[in-house]
Amino acid sequence: MASRGRRGGASAREDEPRHDDQAEQQAPAPRGPVHPPPPPVDYGVFMQGLVQAMQTQAHTHAALQAQLEAQVE
Repeated sequence: MASRGRRGGASAREDEPRHDDQAEQQAPAPRGPVHPPPPPVDYGVFMQGLVQAMQTQAHTHAALQAQLEAQVE
């Protein structure tokens, strides 16, 4: 069987449109308003806030634990 440069058993005619090209497919149009990308994140400020939140949580946990132990005694 002579091959015409295409893989697979089916041979396509020259005048038929090709459906196997992924590059020709277009993405669907976005729905709703298109927003600009968000501003860059300052990770230093983010980490400071995260550390502060964790410290506050630890302090609150310790205070509640002390309060619970005082109630038990």
